[in-house]
Amino acid sequence: MAGRDGGGGDRDRLGDTDPQGDEHGDGTDDPADPSYDPDTRAVGHPIDPNALLIAAATASVGAGRLPELLRVADEHLRTRREEYDRSYECVDEADDTGAATYLVPDGHWSEVADELGVNRREADALRRAHEQHLLRLGTKRRRRQEFESAVELREAVVIGG
Repeated sequence: MAGRDGGGGDRDRLGDTDPQGDEHGDGTDDPADPSYDPDTRAVGHPIDPNALLIAAATASVGAGRLPELLRVADEHLRTRREEYDRSYECVDEADDTGAATYLVPDGHWSEVADELGVNRREADALRRAHEQHLLRLGTKRRRRQEFESAVELREAVVIGG
């Protein structure tokens, strides 16, 4: 199962699977990695570039709008990071960037969208991007099945460091 977005068809077609389990081409911060892009560190949000591409391909907002939405959401979420640390399960913390990934109750992105003043489609795009980031982490950390099961019941929130 692949979360509320249905089967793994889009992810498989867009290259989110890594059958060999190696980390080359997966958007790591290793300069030796052919997919490493130092410019993505300055985009203002912690979402993996490949997760962003997958979310943009499946979301109902323009691909050019999604990075700005993610930047605004991350600014908002950073102000509440202590609350997330106290209230929600942190499933990953990136040592290199300080980003933390949390599992939150279903419907959380609707609440955040209300706080940000974004519409339903934009909230769905944010949810998808954060979910795809979690699933990419699952692939990298060899916890993909665990994270896929988690997003059946909860939503992912990634907060930059």
